[in-house]
Amino acid sequence: MDPLFDRINVRDLLSGHDLSDPSTPLSTPDLRLIISRLESHSLHIKSKVRSYLLSHREDFASLFSQCNDAVFKTSEISDNVSGILSLISDRPIDVEIRKLVDEIGRTTKEAREKREMLGLLKIIVGICERLEGARSAFSDGRLRFSAEEVKELKKALRIGDEEEGEPIVYGLLRKQWADLFDEMQDLFSKFMENAVRFEQDSRTIRVKYKLCVDKMDGIELHTVMEAMDVAGILDYSLAKAADLIIKHAITPAVSYGSPAMFAEDVNQGSEGISEAVLKILPSQDCKIVDVDGDAIYARVIQVIKFIFKHICFENGSWIRSFGRLTWPRISDIIISKFLSKVVPEDASKLVDFQKIVKCTSEFEFSLKEMMFLSASDGKDYRLSSFSENVEVHFAFRKKTEVLGKARNLLLQCDFSVPQDYTSKGPLLKNDGMAINSSNQVVDLIFSSERCVVSKAASQLMELVHQTLQDVCLSSARVAWEFYHAVRDAILLYEAVIPVKLERQLDSINQVAILMYNDCLFLSQEILGLAFEYRTDFPDSIKEHAVFADMAPRFHLMAEEILQRQIQIVIFNLREVIDGADGFQNTHQMQQFESAKFSIDQAVFILEKVHIIWEPLLRPSTYKRSMCMVLESVFSRITKDILLLDDLAAEETLQLQRLIHMMLDNLSSLLKSLISAFDSNEKSEEDTSRPIDDLIPSLRKIRKLGELLDMPLKSITSAWESGELMSCGFTILELKDFIRAIFADSTLRKECIWRIENVTL
Repeated sequence: MDPLFDRINVRDLLSGHDLSDPSTPLSTPDLRLIISRLESHSLHIKSKVRSYLLSHREDFASLFSQCNDAVFKTSEISDNVSGILSLISDRPIDVEIRKLVDEIGRTTKEAREKREMLGLLKIIVGICERLEGARSAFSDGRLRFSAEEVKELKKALRIGDEEEGEPIVYGLLRKQWADLFDEMQDLFSKFMENAVRFEQDSRTIRVKYKLCVDKMDGIELHTVMEAMDVAGILDYSLAKAADLIIKHAITPAVSYGSPAMFAEDVNQGSEGISEAVLKILPSQDCKIVDVDGDAIYARVIQVIKFIFKHICFENGSWIRSFGRLTWPRISDIIISKFLSKVVPEDASKLVDFQKIVKCTSEFEFSLKEMMFLSASDGKDYRLSSFSENVEVHFAFRKKTEVLGKARNLLLQCDFSVPQDYTSKGPLLKNDGMAINSSNQVVDLIFSSERCVVSKAASQLMELVHQTLQDVCLSSARVAWEFYHAVRDAILLYEAVIPVKLERQLDSINQVAILMYNDCLFLSQEILGLAFEYRTDFPDSIKEHAVFADMAPRFHLMAEEILQRQIQIVIFNLREVIDGADGFQNTHQMQQFESAKFSIDQAVFILEKVHIIWEPLLRPSTYKRSMCMVLESVFSRITKDILLLDDLAAEETLQLQRLIHMMLDNLSSLLKSLISAFDSNEKSEEDTSRPIDDLIPSLRKIRKLGELLDMPLKSITSAWESGELMSCGFTILELKDFIRAIFADSTLRKECIWRIENVTL
């Protein structure tokens, strides 16, 4: 059995392998060979051990029996030792042993920590030396080596993957690395500024192959590009060169109508090419129009090939980086300066645009072959996407144009009444009157009346009708955009005009009435659009084109504007009537003058409203609105007079005088209402009603003027006949009126009794 327990030298298992050097590392095949041979040796040992045990079975059985006896005796000895230890002094030996073990553990831990700190210190010293080496190499012009070191140190310092609780020294090392990286970025930027320059006088882009920056002379441009690529700052360092080329080469190349031309030249030196030149020449023909795009794309490709050959040195990775950096801007320039300008203005010209679609696709394919564009990223093919969706762009352009026109005419409109509009009568269709020629006098589709609208509303509907005619002649995609343009243009009125005219809506003026007419006109026109155009719409949008949903909004807006005007008028009238102080003591000259002044002001306001409303509002609307205003005035004055509790004889005469004066001054206004009734009696159901029925308080105030100098018996007879009740008087009002005018007497009591007991 002794040979089985000999030490196995692992290197002996590799026969024929030179292992004279202990530090020589083992390869993977060597390790696999060792494992195989160890497994074979292990099986051999197991076989030997098994044979040996079987052949000495009795010996082992005797040995185990002796061991069992020994264990039993050991247990007895342990019990005896425990008894002895319990008899020892106050300081047990196990406490001393424990202290010794703890001290050994602390010492071992300190030694391990010192070894770890020593290892960390070696790593830190190594990183510091590498940082200094990279900085030194950078200063000596060994750019590629320095860039490789910076890249490796970035991984070693875990830049961007910092963890909390790291040693402070790591932060300091990262700071040194960041400073070195910034210096490298700045130097490479200077190299590229020195390498690629634009000379304004000669309009030339010059690319130098030998560079000199900060006492570094003779550095190859190719070496700089390699170092920037290794350091991962190619995009950053090429940014200024890219801006220069886009500004001075790409933009002139794409200029639609007056493009630039280019000429290349290469200067050869004793050691090869020293510089490459791209000259930007003005076009000889200022009237060139590259409608097909071939010449424009050829010039752009010429510039990109120059970059590919003389800046990127035909390196696919470098030109791809340059493409990622510049293509979004180049494609935007091509779209804005060329493709968007040749989008057809007429749907019939969309077929001709297919030539541009084809050459655009070929242009992007050429860039893909140069690896300027990615072969897999579909986002790079922006030009093809734009040109292939020209119908959408055409529709979007027209939609923008329609909305722009709508916004401009709404913002520029001053809401003035046409100068040649002189008619003071109702505007009826076919009424025998001379029809005003202004396009602001419009027909209402669902009414026999006409009304005056603002230029904004008139021109807006003209634009709407023109656009809907285009909808009927367009493809489904274009028609759908035009349809939405029409809806948006109409809704612009709701969004723009109320905000623009907010101040005017808070006073009595023509603007508010024109706006009311606008909303009424638009609501009726909108309802008629579907009936007029739906049958000619493309089939795909016939069932989806809806206009009627917008009409109620404008109708509601119209009513809100009109009611707002009416309430403003009523509020102003109430304010001036409040100045009459309830028409008290009008037998006194000062109080009479104050009441007269209030009446005159009220009449002035009503005449102003009459002058503004009658020519502009529809007769039916004018009648309804004015009657509402007059009702509020007459009812308020009647109420104030009837509330007086003690009237002298002279006072009643003055009150009667004020009433008659007011009605006389309002005679022309009342006649205008009668005229509106007569002219419109066939078109409105309520126009045949007497004016007193539409202004109940008018009959009442007239009768009140009569009652002020009427004998008591006549007043009583008028009540008994029902005349006063038909004028709107109540029994309570009449009794208070009698008590205010007539002194207490038997006759007054008798008349009041008769009034209270009359049966009507």
